[in-house]
This record gives sequence, C-alpha cells and structure tokens, in this order.
Amino acid sequence: MESESTPFAAYTALARRFRPQTFAEVVGQQHVAQSLNNAIRTARVAHAYLFTGARGVGKTSMARILAKSLNCEHAQDGTPCNACEICDGINAGSDVDVLEIDGASNNGVDDIRLLRANVNVRSMRTRYKMYIIDEVHMLTKAAFNALLKTLEEPPPKVIFVFCTTEPNKVLDTILSRCQRFDFASIQTANIALRLGQIAEAEGFEVEPQALELVARRAAGSMRDSQSLFDQLLAFGELRITADEVHRLLGTANDERLLELLDRVITGRADAVLQAVDQALADGVRMEELLDQLIACLRDLMVVCSGAGEVELLALPDSARSRLRELSQAWGLRTVLAGLDILAETKARFRQFRSIRPVLELALVRLCQLRDLEPIARVIQSLQATGEAAPTADSGGHPPPPVPAPDPRSAADAPAEQKKQQNRGKMPGHEGNAADVAPPVVPLRAGSEQQILSQLVDMNSDMLRQHLEGVCQLAISGPNCLVLVFSSDYTFSKQYCERPDVLNRLRQNVLELTGAEVRIELRLQAAVAPDPGPADAAQSEPSPAGPNQADGLPSTATAQDAEQEHDPFVQQAADLFGAKIAKVEDLSQPSRFEE
Repeated sequence: MESESTPFAAYTALARRFRPQTFAEVVGQQHVAQSLNNAIRTARVAHAYLFTGARGVGKTSMARILAKSLNCEHAQDGTPCNACEICDGINAGSDVDVLEIDGASNNGVDDIRLLRANVNVRSMRTRYKMYIIDEVHMLTKAAFNALLKTLEEPPPKVIFVFCTTEPNKVLDTILSRCQRFDFASIQTANIALRLGQIAEAEGFEVEPQALELVARRAAGSMRDSQSLFDQLLAFGELRITADEVHRLLGTANDERLLELLDRVITGRADAVLQAVDQALADGVRMEELLDQLIACLRDLMVVCSGAGEVELLALPDSARSRLRELSQAWGLRTVLAGLDILAETKARFRQFRSIRPVLELALVRLCQLRDLEPIARVIQSLQATGEAAPTADSGGHPPPPVPAPDPRSAADAPAEQKKQQNRGKMPGHEGNAADVAPPVVPLRAGSEQQILSQLVDMNSDMLRQHLEGVCQLAISGPNCLVLVFSSDYTFSKQYCERPDVLNRLRQNVLELTGAEVRIELRLQAAVAPDPGPADAAQSEPSPAGPNQADGLPSTATAQDAEQEHDPFVQQAADLFGAKIAKVEDLSQPSRFEE
C-alpha cells in the first residue's frame, strides 16, 4: 500500500483542483450566476432550485457556490471569502449543514423519509440548511411523492437544490415547486481559454491548436475537457503540440480530413481507399475517423446552408473558405444524403466485428452520390414531357430522348424491357448502372417482374435483402399488388408487414407507377413431395376449397381448369413459354389487408 507521502496519493485531478469557487469563475453560465447573485443581494432566495444541463457544465459547482454565498460570514455582495471554516467545509463536501446527496444511490422512499425526519433539525452553525441532490431524476416515483409536501412547505431557512441532466424525468409536481435554471453547453473558445489558464498554472506550454482540439473534443463539457487535458499533460512533455493530441485521441488532423473530403466529393474512390489505409497505418482509429467525418459533413451542411455564425464542430473557423468550395461542388441535397449514409454506418458499426469494410463501403458510396439522379426529378420530368430525364454520359452529352410508353398488349412488354436494358449500354454508360434513371413502369399485366426488380433496386440494403425473398408479384383487382414470399422467408414477410415498411413500399410503387396501390403480403405454401404409387392408388381427389396452409384456393378443381383456358392466361403462357403449375385466386381479400 502506498504511503500518503507518495506523489500518487497526493495528486488531485484538474477537475477538482480548478473547480470554480465564485460566481464569476463559472465559465459560460453568466445568466445563472447573475440571477443567483442578485437574489442573494436582494434577499429573494427561493426555497427550491432545479439546475439542468449536460454533464460537466457547472451545476454542482454552482450549487456549492450558492451555499457558500448564503452561509459565509465574510461574504460581500454574494461573493464568499473561500477562506473561512464554513467555506472550506462546503468545498470539501463535509459541512454538516450543507448535505450533498447522490440521487442515483439514495433514490428510495426510505431515503426520502429519512431526509424528511432530519429536515426539521435546525442548522448547527450556518444560516441556511441546504440539501444538494445530484441526479435527482433517478429518484423513484414514490420517493418524489414523499418529497412533495416537504418541498412545498419546507421549514424556515431550508433550501433544496436539485441537479439533473434529464429534467424530462422529473415529475411535473416537483418542477412546479422549483425555480428552474438551464445551464448551456460551454462554447469551444471559452473552454480553450480556461484550459490555457490551467496549463499556465501547471507550468506547461501548449499550442493553441492543441487547446482547441481538446476543447472541441469535450463537446461543451468543461469537466470532460479538464479530464482529457489531465490525461494529455501526463502523456506529453512540458511542451504539447497538436500532433500529440491526435496521437492520444487516435484522430485525424484537419488537413487529412479536408483532403479525404475532397477526394470523396470528386468521386475518386481509389484515392479515398488509399487515404483510409494510410490513416489507419498512422494510428487513426476507425471509430474516431467516422465520428470526425460525420462532424465534417455536419460542418459542410452548415456552410452550405449559409449559416455563417453557427459554430463548427470538426474543423476550425479558418477552414470555412475551404468548406465553402467543397459545398459548391456537392450541393446541399448531396451533403444531406451523405450525412444520412454516414449516420446509418455509425449505427451498423455495432453489428460487425471487423468494421473497416463497413467504413470503406460507406466512403465508396459517398463517392457515387454525384452520379445519381434523384428519383423525384426523373418522375417529374417523365410526367411533364413523356421523355426520359437527360443524364449526361462520360463525355458530357445527354442520351437521346426515349418516347413515352404507349398502350400496348402484354406481348410487347419483353421487347420494351429489352430496350430499357439496352439503354444502359449506350456509349459512355458501360458498367455504370447508377447513370441510368429508373423507368416509370405501367401498373398492368406483364409488368410484374419489372415492378419487383425496380422495388428491390429502389430500397436500402436492409429492405432490399428482405424483398429478395419475394418469389412472385401479382396485380390483383384495381390497384392491388400481392407479394408472395417463399416459404422459407417467413421472417422477411413479417418484417415487410410493419406499417412503416408498408408505407415505404406503397410510396415506392407510387413513384414507380404513378398509381396508389394496396399491398398484400402472402407466404407461399411448401411444396409437398410426390406420392408413391401405393399412396397414389389409395389417394382420393380432395374437394374444392381453400388451402389451409396459405389461404389460397386449391388448384385441382373444375373452376381452375376453366381459368387455365382463359384467353389472357393462354396469351401469357405462350408469351413466356411457360406451363401453368397452379392457379391462385388473388381477388380474395387477405387477412393482411391494410
């Protein structure tokens, strides 16, 4: 066991040693400090306060300063002396009249009953008896209710201060009995200024860029910045540079981020992958790189939106001109699409053991955004002119217009499909399917396979995987689509039955066909094995009726035979060279009908 004389036992963290001691020292919370100071000077102190805000912004420190200002015998204009016995006891958290309670570990109704029993005991040496309860939202509902009467009519000279990061979890009956003060996130410049003062007091020389990096990393929390700065001082020498901050955090420097962003926007996928490989070799962590890229695209969105006064999160203000150039090459819509891709990638990181391929996939997808044509623009152009929307080829020349589809029989459908497939093979379009705008497909017989194929291509990876389980798509009745899943895709069918997924599919069909449809989901019946000769001899024809497995009609009835000789069915069979294996009556309502 280490003795108390060793440096390890004597060291105190920066966040504790440099905790503010007066209202004026609290960084970034001047509105709260001024209100409390004026209340003390004018004797308008409330009996209960609620301090809310993010972690590390000064809530508990402000509560202690309030306690010292009210009880210090030498306080002047609400400023404590920080030298008397009362101030020392409150700073150390050991004063018997200023009680700090952890709401996370003392959250039961029995704890509050004990508090109520002691609240009537007068203070021993201070003017005010104060209860400071941290994380008050962790109290149970019964504990809150037990506190109500005491909070509404407390004994004289008793003050409650509740501190919480989640005020939405505090009962409204508690909120209505408190004066609420919302603590703001601390600006990066103010955090960097405070860290510079700490470095000077500790005898370290720190580059201004390194201070700004630590301040940006803290995301508005002074305590987080001090904890990270404490680690940095132990990591580096007497002079600390920005490169040492990046090595400690595993982050990429600003120039590397801007260069990677430039390669993504210009669509150079090979250069992007090389840059990622080099960054990982230099010690950049993939999780940190993804977070930085998300913050970079957020900054790009801010600049592209023209919000010149909004603070940047990933890059310094000196990078605004460079971001403005990059935003002009991409545009706001593309920036939003890229930000959505990275956010989706961040959510998928938890699902994979090796996350490098996921990150590289996202960056390559970002490289392809500049080549994509918005579906809404394509549909609007087709509806307005009846022609395919112009898409420039590699030489900058648009392809020739395609005539609008005319009414035709089902026999013309394969030829049209082949024509649309060949349209993607024009000069300058080889191997680049993203340059070909999806065609508008008519909602009629003969277009089922094309509709299904387009639905798969239009959706994200998750829904696309589930749609691959659809073995048949049929048009039933007026504006009704039936998706039949293979028997081993039960989970995919259940996923597509979710209301949000069904709404998305209906919207996709509306964009694709221009018609609002009702979508039914069914599961294909499992194919029974062929009966042996003995079984066939003993078997008897089953009566006509619904199939109990999937709710579809039986296929061995006289009525089915009549449907097999239907002219439309024969025409479709001749067209595709198919044989009729089963007849399904899709006009019957489904139990999954929306």
